Amino acid sequence: MIRLILAALLAFPLAAAAQNQPGWFVPGQQQGQQPGQGQAQPQGQRPAQPAQQQRPPQQVQAPAPLPPGTPPPAAVIGVVDVPEIQRVSTAFNQVRQEIERRRTKLNDDVQNEQQRWRDEQQRLGNERGGLSPEQLRNRERALQDQITDGQRIFRDRARDLEQLAQQALREIEQALAIVIRQVAASRNINMVLPRPLVIFNEPPFDITEEVAVQLNRMITNVNLPPDPSAAPPPRPATTPAPAPAAPRRN
Repeated sequence: MIRLILAALLAFPLAAAAQNQPGWFVPGQQQGQQPGQGQAQPQGQRPAQPAQQQRPPQQVQAPAPLPPGTPPPAAVIGVVDVPEIQRVSTAFNQVRQEIERRRTKLNDDVQNEQQRWRDEQQRLGNERGGLSPEQLRNRERALQDQITDGQRIFRDRARDLEQLAQQALREIEQALAIVIRQVAASRNINMVLPRPLVIFNEPPFDITEEVAVQLNRMITNVNLPPDPSAAPPPRPATTPAPAPAAPRRN
């Protein structure tokens, strides 16, 4: 239930049997004659067997009643407002702000790269007249490879970002579940319900504030790995210049 709140919810065949229904016209049949009446059976063909009668299903006998067990304890209910805990949680807000920042950075990179691809296409179209067919094919193939590789990289970045958000969310969920159990045990509560499922409750049943305080004491932030897109792109390796040749001795 905590995860569901945090992550924010034959046609029947119709048998066509016109020739077997009385009152339907069947070619080659006299009126008042039933289908198949007066017609000789072809040689070597067995007469149709009557349909086998279906056997009624056997009734399943009910098992013997179980012996009386231990009744559950009397319900002591507590109510928790998880969205309110999210709003005041330091760790949750830290993760949300960082994930939103990285998503914005990813969207900006996608738009910049798409603009670069459009500029390359425009430049190639302007230079088309001065290129040979082979040069044109090579340029087009190279541009298409750049677009394909760039799209794959952006898909991988988006997938990694979503996995990172889910992992951080699970860490907060685990801490929240521990805190709820601790607060409930301190008040002898044996059943905790989320507030959206409760129509009405008295204030003493609500343990949201205490859970939020204890959660901020338990976890203040989530250690996220550094953003790989923030690192500068690697520079191409340069080949060292050849050393000058030693002068010859005469």
